Amino acid sequence: MSDQEKANTQTSRAPISQRGHLVKMPTNGTAIGALVTISIDGLEVKVPLGTTILEAAKQIGVKIPTLCYHEDLCIAGVCRICVVEVEGQRTLQAACAYPITSPLKIRTHTRKVRQARRRILDLLLSKHYGECYSCFRNGNCELQSLAADLGVDFFRFGHPDKPTSETDNSSYSVQRDMNKCILCRRCVRTCIDLQEVGVLEAVHRGDKTRISTFMDKPLAEVVCINCGQCINRCPTAALGAADPTDDVWRDIINPAKHVVIQTAPAPRAAIGECFGLAPGTPLTFEMNSALRAIGFDKVFDTNFTADLTIIEEGTELILRLHKALVEKQPVALPQFTSCSPGWVKYIEHFYPEMLPHMSSAKSPQQMFGSVIKTYYAKLHNLDPADIVTVALMPCSAKKFECNRPEMASSGYKDVDYGLVTRELAQMFKEAGIELPKMPKSDFDDPFGTATGSGVIFGATGGVMEAALRTVIELVSGLKVENLYDHANILPVRGFDGVRYVELTIPKVGPVPDLLKTNKHLPFDSWDWLAGATLKIAVAHGTANAKKVLEDIKAGGKLSECHFIEFMACPGGCLGGGGMPIPTSPAIRAARAKAIYAEDAAYEVRKSHENPAVIRLYNEFLTDGPNGHTAHHLLHTTYTPRGKYIA
Repeated sequence: MSDQEKANTQTSRAPISQRGHLVKMPTNGTAIGALVTISIDGLEVKVPLGTTILEAAKQIGVKIPTLCYHEDLCIAGVCRICVVEVEGQRTLQAACAYPITSPLKIRTHTRKVRQARRRILDLLLSKHYGECYSCFRNGNCELQSLAADLGVDFFRFGHPDKPTSETDNSSYSVQRDMNKCILCRRCVRTCIDLQEVGVLEAVHRGDKTRISTFMDKPLAEVVCINCGQCINRCPTAALGAADPTDDVWRDIINPAKHVVIQTAPAPRAAIGECFGLAPGTPLTFEMNSALRAIGFDKVFDTNFTADLTIIEEGTELILRLHKALVEKQPVALPQFTSCSPGWVKYIEHFYPEMLPHMSSAKSPQQMFGSVIKTYYAKLHNLDPADIVTVALMPCSAKKFECNRPEMASSGYKDVDYGLVTRELAQMFKEAGIELPKMPKSDFDDPFGTATGSGVIFGATGGVMEAALRTVIELVSGLKVENLYDHANILPVRGFDGVRYVELTIPKVGPVPDLLKTNKHLPFDSWDWLAGATLKIAVAHGTANAKKVLEDIKAGGKLSECHFIEFMACPGGCLGGGGMPIPTSPAIRAARAKAIYAEDAAYEVRKSHENPAVIRLYNEFLTDGPNGHTAHHLLHTTYTPRGKYIA
């Protein structure tokens, strides 16, 4: 076996933690990190040892087509569309999986290479059923783009004239159409490696290979957490979100219905991508005008209930800490956040014994639904039965969440429809609205007032930072700006898989009036927290969540935490399963930058200073945070595997 063949073998055994990258294996005594000079189409470039041909080509602007490759995922090398000629090699090599360990001469578009790629694509098309015009990925399909780039003008090996399998529409969140699957295995690697859920797998061999669930069961009957990460990485329309837009349009045109929409922060930083804008171009206020233009009666800001969530979840944490530290009673610590429905479903399926750690606070989406059909309905003399609540979210799991049977504490289904970013963009296009050209307008009252803390919910670490801004001020009586520049708590920001931070409470102040409205508050001073060190952690992506939970079970450092933020999706909500396609680390970073910039622009940046939230407690939730009314409308409980699996 040659050195290069040995390197290829070593690469295929690379640990999954090195997703999207090859292990840099030195050969012939070459040191790791050494530079190797190669030639690609006559252009010389120096790259670190172990760099793939694909990565090297990107550095000098040479385009090599790919299908199975994705920046977020481990190398597969199964589609072979990226083949190139390497001087001295008998066969064509997959550029995405070929590590450079010695000087090479590479050709990327010889006649042999072009013919091979075309034949591979023709074979893929011969199994790919469907009409592009009626496909929701039309215009944003990697297979379609490749066909155009490689000059496909007829189906050399035929084309299916009828489907060979039924579409799986069982899930509220994710739909599967295996007639359009090209066996790139991106969904498999996403589910197994990136999320460590393992719902999907390639079964059988040869031309009988297909992607399947356990025993070919529908998605609603397996342990799918509805995160939609498989959708974001599928190159075709084999995977998509369950789309309720026809139902939303029906209710919008019904004069008997009062249709309101709440918009989460992450879609605002990304929806512009659906209109050709660069990632991270915010269109918050243009979107408000567009939503009214297509017929929504009111446009509200989910950041309002993000602030409400901080008050409720933070009070719950303080009560747990008092019970543990002062009352010496057994209590589940650390407390886990409950904003991410994909994360909630993950723990229900895989770690049900740890559900007592979960905060009982509903997500901002569901809190909003409860408030709309109770407080808002009463405020405007509306029949809750005639109110239709729509939620614009970055997350396909939100579609599942609003259909959970326990999410009806208002006496009605709290949130009627969950729309994702891609679906709303399509609604705008259907109405002939060019979103970037729309005039700007604000949100509607009484839920148009929000804070920067609500905005940063869209990024991993944002819930924790928002909570800390409030907890630090409520407990210490100090302005958080005096401790952190511009109230930016940078230690909890970033894209590290798991972050751990310790914060010492510098002093204690008086218990604020907002908390005192809860007549059952078991303390009247913060003396019991004086000098305490708050231990917190942040994790995003369920593979990282698994690491945290296993550490807690083993009694590791994270078991000493008091509060942990979990998000199911890489990067948090800005990487959600309903966000524009494609996704990549650079795209998610650009969206995060937009979110933090919007936070910085707010005059009020702390949840407990939101005047609309204070008004809600004064007028409606009069027994205070975690009081009886709040518990009935804004809290819930979770059970092993959920109330049902779907």
